Amino acid sequence: MAAKHYRVFVGGSCVTEGAMSNVFLTAVLMGLLCLCLSAQQTGLSPRPHVQVRGIYGGMPASLMTDGKTLADHGVNAVWIHSGALNAEEIARIKQQGARVFAEFNTMHEAGYLKEHPDAAPIGPDGMVSPPPGGWQGICPTHPGYRAERMAAFRKILTDYDIDGIWLDYHHGHANWEQAQPELPDTCFCTRCLTQFQRDTRISLPEASTAEKATLLLGVYRAQWVQWRCDVFTSWVREFRAILNAVRPGALLGTFHCPWADVDYDGALRDKLAIDLKAQARYLDVFSIMPYHARFGHADDPEWISRQIAWLGRYLGVRGRPRERLKIWPIVQLADWGEKVPVAQVHTVLEHATRPPATGVMVFAWGGLQTQPEKVEAMAAFYRTIRPASAPRARPPRRPAGG
Repeated sequence: MAAKHYRVFVGGSCVTEGAMSNVFLTAVLMGLLCLCLSAQQTGLSPRPHVQVRGIYGGMPASLMTDGKTLADHGVNAVWIHSGALNAEEIARIKQQGARVFAEFNTMHEAGYLKEHPDAAPIGPDGMVSPPPGGWQGICPTHPGYRAERMAAFRKILTDYDIDGIWLDYHHGHANWEQAQPELPDTCFCTRCLTQFQRDTRISLPEASTAEKATLLLGVYRAQWVQWRCDVFTSWVREFRAILNAVRPGALLGTFHCPWADVDYDGALRDKLAIDLKAQARYLDVFSIMPYHARFGHADDPEWISRQIAWLGRYLGVRGRPRERLKIWPIVQLADWGEKVPVAQVHTVLEHATRPPATGVMVFAWGGLQTQPEKVEAMAAFYRTIRPASAPRARPPRRPAGG
């Protein structure tokens, strides 16, 4: 068949068939490139590495009305405080194909102090350390408190058909959930001082609490910091052992401070007693808490992905399939102090779902449910990034309990 020759006019100029083919091909390629760039810039493309798209803070009942389902909103996981768990609600969520995770308060059960005042953290002056910003911590070596928390943890795993449980407020007596954290030094009670000496074989002189605290925060600081971290890690080890015994298929996660190891002069370990690498042996998921607006980064949502990337490098997590450790950040969409505008929802979630993150949840349903425009923006993002189909993966190796 003989080729046909024709001429067309583009922009007032005569273009031959060969040139037209080149123009058309170039236009198609440029269009595809623009689409790709747009997808990269806006995040409007599936992110199959993100397997969990969650909501934190209660039963999202309003998302399951008028024939709607959680899947219609792109949601496949819900986090509920352990004190608000309800068997019927759990079953309802699971019937929709979503997973249910519990939040468990470890070191912030302030009501325990009413009958056990000896569990209050002691400051370097030998006096009870007041609750910073209203956040009341507990002495981590109090045997009664630890036994009570472990029993409560076991009961939750026994009584409810949950897919996992997340530790919360698992750190030293402090208030870091604000732009300017309050980080007192604790605990210098007789019990802690005695256990420190026994565990480290360091003998402190017969002196006042203030004098001993000066030594621990001075010449023995490295040993004191490590010992405190080890105490908190021992809690995580015991939680792991209980979970393995009671509900071995469940995940153990932790909500934790989003700081890097050098932020606030190393306060992650020195003040909060959080040893991420040591705890990683017993955990499945790290849910870093980069609440950008609350923590002074309202105009810098990129801070979210920077902190997540740091955590991945620090723990050696890349967000690849079959990795045992996972990073599922919890990010702020609800207003808490600083407001999060609707226009920022997409950007926040885009940064939160970059590797090494393989899951994400939003904080917090209690406030979000009164802001339907944010809920819809969240749902639009979740629906867009979910994979078209997700093959069922063989579960990774479970960590040991000890």
